Amino acid sequence: MSQNNSNSDGIASTNDTAAGSQSGRWDRPLVGDDVVLSYSSADDPVIDGESISAEPGAVTALVGPNGSGKSTLLKGLANQLEPDAGSVLLDGQDIQTLETKAIARKLGLLSQESTSPNSISVEDLVFHGRYPHRGFFDSVTEEDEAAVERAIDLAGCGHIREREVGSLSGGQKQLAWIAMVLAQDTDVLLLDEPTTFLDLHHQLEVMEIIETLRDESDITIVVVLHDIEQAARLADRMVALKDGEIQARGRPEDVVTEQLLADVFEIEAEVSATAHGPRVNPIRARHDGDEHTAGDDSAEPDRAEEVVAE
Repeated sequence: MSQNNSNSDGIASTNDTAAGSQSGRWDRPLVGDDVVLSYSSADDPVIDGESISAEPGAVTALVGPNGSGKSTLLKGLANQLEPDAGSVLLDGQDIQTLETKAIARKLGLLSQESTSPNSISVEDLVFHGRYPHRGFFDSVTEEDEAAVERAIDLAGCGHIREREVGSLSGGQKQLAWIAMVLAQDTDVLLLDEPTTFLDLHHQLEVMEIIETLRDESDITIVVVLHDIEQAARLADRMVALKDGEIQARGRPEDVVTEQLLADVFEIEAEVSATAHGPRVNPIRARHDGDEHTAGDDSAEPDRAEEVVAE
């Protein structure tokens, strides 16, 4: 378990009382409280007693090297992996006590394992996102149709809506799956590496969709991103993990430091401020025994945990 002292919204305030911090914590739409997550094939937990909460109406990005536990943590928050200990709260309720449809009306998930029949059309796939809002024998309503149209428009899928999913490129499939999740019309959206394996054009399209959601709605988004610069550009808050432990959390400019890149990602890099967030210029991979060579003004790994929210 990591030993940071920040509250679980990712921003620690030295002026908050313990009671005040705890109260704000439970007001968050999605909270993981001291969660322990593991797989039956492994002897040790992947996540061992970490706490995190998503800020309402904001984008929280989970970043870290391969195997750091970020996707496992997202699965725990999405009720795809049951905690061995601790709890996940969705709108203040233990997610384990909620029925599947009740969860799906509040929380949408885009996982890396999404599959569908190749013969289904994009439009029909997007309509599947409406299943939490309908009974088994209910027909499609005007509300369903409107939600699907909004989702297709936002995801930019109008030109491929009649095509079969099996005929699409990887980037087009990803946009179709995003449209399906958007059609659920949830208050919380979890995305697991939505830009991985996409070309630059489709990466930017996905990021623009997330930015639009953040700027034009009150939706709460938690996203796992492989690219730390993308995360810094996109996120309001970042959480950095290594070996299943949260190493730092806070604003992108406070998390993405030369020291953190050395300690968490094991690279030597230069970080500069830009209008689109911190820019990372990788220099070389670090190896055991290397001394950190970043400038004296680099933040300590847990510097972000001392930031007071504005």
